Amino acid sequence: MDARSIIAKLRRGDVPSREELIWFAQGLADGGVSDAQAGAFAMAVCMGGLGAQGRADLTIAMRDSGEVLTWDLDGPVIDKHSTGGVGDCVSLVLAPALAECGAYVPMISGRGLGHTGGTLDKLEAIPGVTTQIGQARLTQILQDTGAAIVGATGQIAPADKRLYAVRDVTATVESLDLITASILSKKLAASPDALVLDVKVGSGAFMKTHDEAHKLAQALSETANAAGCRTSAVITDMNQPLALALGNALEVAEVMKVLTGGGVSPLAEIAAELGGTLLVDAGMCDTFEAGYSQIAEIIRDGRAAERFGRMMAAVGGPVHFTDNWARFLPEANVIREIPAPYDGYVAAIDGEALGLAVVALGGGRQVESDEIDPAVGLSNLLTLGTRVSKGEPLAVVHAAREEAASQAAATVLQAVTLSETPVDAPNLVHERITP
Repeated sequence: MDARSIIAKLRRGDVPSREELIWFAQGLADGGVSDAQAGAFAMAVCMGGLGAQGRADLTIAMRDSGEVLTWDLDGPVIDKHSTGGVGDCVSLVLAPALAECGAYVPMISGRGLGHTGGTLDKLEAIPGVTTQIGQARLTQILQDTGAAIVGATGQIAPADKRLYAVRDVTATVESLDLITASILSKKLAASPDALVLDVKVGSGAFMKTHDEAHKLAQALSETANAAGCRTSAVITDMNQPLALALGNALEVAEVMKVLTGGGVSPLAEIAAELGGTLLVDAGMCDTFEAGYSQIAEIIRDGRAAERFGRMMAAVGGPVHFTDNWARFLPEANVIREIPAPYDGYVAAIDGEALGLAVVALGGGRQVESDEIDPAVGLSNLLTLGTRVSKGEPLAVVHAAREEAASQAAATVLQAVTLSETPVDAPNLVHERITP
């Protein structure tokens, strides 16, 4: 086998065999395939597609290009993945709730990408927390606390790391087949027994339309099930931020308000939706309704908060973080309100613009080497349908400098549309796709 013949096959409109895709993925991982060949492969897949079987074969080949984790635990191993949005800190609510149900949750997460915040960046806003952990330590943490949210090691799906870097500079990021293989090769390398996929749709998501989100959800769920992992997908709304704040420490604060304040929030609702689905797929609940209620109650009565505190202590965070979380989180130098320019109802929110405003404040990365300021962001965001009077705050900006605060305020004023008539808030859940 050689890279040229595989690329030529794709160019002709044929799908490479499973063996050929395994060979190519290994070449991506060990350098046997050049950058030029990787780029040509990505473009050929982007233009012609692989089909359902080829997509599954590529996903498994990329998963097996590196380390595949194994577990010796006395309960099911389950996981969740989100395609990314703004104010999406659901993982921090869901993981401890699932652990409290008796599952083990080794959640391998990522950093911020574009306008969306990264789960690892949010956790690292808590002093002392480290998210780079080897498998031996990860297994110990799972045995002790039931859940851990960590970053992928260099040994997890190295073919994906190489191909993703090439896709980023060859205008092939949007390929449905390559998106699917990239997401699932890393998730399946953690060997979950069940997986739920939270596919976001709306102004703050990568997928702006329901049709786009449905196609991705279908491809992800079909591919993961073909790879042997029982998987469901839920398409959820991202036409407004899920949390009332954007920015790493500010989103952790929102999570703690939910976990310690009775669990009334879209974050808690989405966590129960995804958690109920997972518990059924993992054989831990007979019905979705029972699973939903179980997760919601664990969040509401404080058990998830206690479990979250144990999780943070296990990865270097303050031992009593849950008891006094506000004292530990960093604060920005400049905190000021953004007044509404006139009376009206919040009719639309450009979530992508808000996410990019947080990046510009220093809460995300313009380039990979940028350091993040965990304290900056936006808080006290209004939700769709809320009435606001002139001069009342649309949001509060948290910035390192006055100039940066002014720039963010101008972006918020452009991103939030006010109307004279009320609008209905969208449903949080658009569609469920189950095996």
